[in-house]
Amino acid sequence: MPWIDQEMCTACEICVDECPVGAIDIEDNGRATIVESDCIRCGRCHDACPQEAVRHDSERIPQEVAANLQWVSKLLDHFQSPSECVAFMARIGRHFNKQKKVIERTLAALNTVGEDTANDLDAAIRSTLESRERRAN
Repeated sequence: MPWIDQEMCTACEICVDECPVGAIDIEDNGRATIVESDCIRCGRCHDACPQEAVRHDSERIPQEVAANLQWVSKLLDHFQSPSECVAFMARIGRHFNKQKKVIERTLAALNTVGEDTANDLDAAIRSTLESRERRAN
């Protein structure tokens, strides 16, 4: 998800004007911010920003990893004994491995999408759900 570096933003509002879905708000400080839930990831804001304040989401990987680790640390506070901590760490590892599988399978399905994007996505969704039903039976 793109994001706006507040220190680089000059409040020109060009990105606001370029956003086709109105996913960019102006904060009280006059600077732009992207509303993640509304963003369609079209990249127009990134291309339009003369200050290059709209940044790529990959730049945030270290912060996201740190946030995950902080979350785990906070949860770990609920366990007292070493054996509880070890069991929790195993469970949280399974949680992140599950997320990894979801992402890997999503990427694999997206790689099957060709020029007939909408129909190919529908087919990938059907295929995914059908494979789930086959495993359940």
